[in-house]
Amino acid sequence: MASCEHNRCLYIAECIVERIHRLDTQGAVTRWAVNDVPWGLSVNAANNVLVTCRVARRIKEFSSHGNLLRELTLPDDVINPWHAIQTHNGEFIVCHGGLNDAVHRVCKISADGRDIVHFHGGQRGSDTGQYYVPVHLAVDKNDCVLVIDVCNRRVTLLSATLDYVCEVVSSDKLKWDPLRLHLDTQRRRLYVSDDEIKDLKCTAGRVVMFSV
Repeated sequence: MASCEHNRCLYIAECIVERIHRLDTQGAVTRWAVNDVPWGLSVNAANNVLVTCRVARRIKEFSSHGNLLRELTLPDDVINPWHAIQTHNGEFIVCHGGLNDAVHRVCKISADGRDIVHFHGGQRGSDTGQYYVPVHLAVDKNDCVLVIDVCNRRVTLLSATLDYVCEVVSSDKLKWDPLRLHLDTQRRRLYVSDDEIKDLKCTAGRVVMFSV
């Protein structure tokens, strides 16, 4: 899911039927086809919806009412992208790496989607500079990046140039596995979903709030 304050609506991705639902504050629902499996959603500075299509390795930009504005194919070595956010200067922050992939990273990609400008991570692992399924992102007003690292059960903070800053949420603060996060910059609060996963299904969960 992603929300848009400007358009006062909520966007929800439905993977099985490959579409996006738009719910406004009056309860009206509209929907449109993505024609690829949608995974991560975000809203950019133009108040358009960015849909990360993991299998197709694409970012699709739609207007608030579902008109396809552009489609970017990510670089060849960005495998299994989960989530993308566009920064204020038009570049994209993308996290990628599936469970069995060798490379797990957070990348800053040029505005045309062709080149990797910076990256953090590499071979999957649990050390400070490594990830094991980095699946969801948040970016603050200074373009610093928060990253959910699912299998390492932590949230990492990176600088605007993707240098390591610190571990914001450690595994001892969570009961299960983190899957999604939301950063409230005005209240300086970080909300992290903490989910129990069995047989690739969420069987229980909660939302944990942290001051940042």
